[in-house]
Amino acid sequence: MQVYFIATPIGNLKDISFRALETLKSADIIFCEDTRHTLKLLNHYEIKKPLVACHKFNERAAAEKLVALVKEGKTVAVVTDAGTPVISDPGNAVSEVLRENNVEYTLIPGACAFVAALVLSGFNAERFTFLGFLRGKTSEKRSFLQKYADAQETLIFYSAPQDVDDDIRLFFDAFGDREACAVREITKIHESVEYFRLSEGLSGEKKGEYVLLVKGAEEKENPLNRLSEKEHIDYYVAQGLSTKEALKAAAKDRGVSKSELYPFTIKEKN
Repeated sequence: MQVYFIATPIGNLKDISFRALETLKSADIIFCEDTRHTLKLLNHYEIKKPLVACHKFNERAAAEKLVALVKEGKTVAVVTDAGTPVISDPGNAVSEVLRENNVEYTLIPGACAFVAALVLSGFNAERFTFLGFLRGKTSEKRSFLQKYADAQETLIFYSAPQDVDDDIRLFFDAFGDREACAVREITKIHESVEYFRLSEGLSGEKKGEYVLLVKGAEEKENPLNRLSEKEHIDYYVAQGLSTKEALKAAAKDRGVSKSELYPFTIKEKN
């Protein structure tokens, strides 16, 4: 394997694996989001390697250069400023170009801000959706969020300090008043976890990158479940479904097995 995506610390420089350090030391060249930022990490561990800037403004061109280096037999590492490549820039365009050119790559796993924030929040982690940064104009953000208005899983976003207040207002408009959590300075001395209501917003001065988590929507009661079992099945039959299809639909609505509702489909004999 000649291409390694490597997760780097999201705050505390000690949060890096031995394998990641060994791979950085063995790489011929490192593609990184910001050469100045990556240089701090490399200097801390006394690693000296050529660096190539690879960020959202030049990622595809940089990826083409990376492929050429691999074909020359070079071992290449790809890192973001903090966290896991692809989840954070760079990564997506690089992985696409590598696949297009049949170049294999692997990941040296490690820190990921949204995973850490989910654990720190104490919110439901059985099911969650990571939605990253909100992009585009305000109207586009509203339209995007509306798609998740009824999602019952925890919703996770990244937000820059200058966008936090606006993002929370958009969450409130799309989701209504829910409990939310703001996590920042993860793994650092001033790591903080703050809970708030979307209607109230987040108080205080905004500093540093934020992970914002919003609790999922409450499950809505299906009005058909208020009908008797037979009325529920008959409703679907009246909509044109066969008895078998109506039985299946009603069972799904009520969260029971079809066999439990089957007796209500049997007509009484005179």
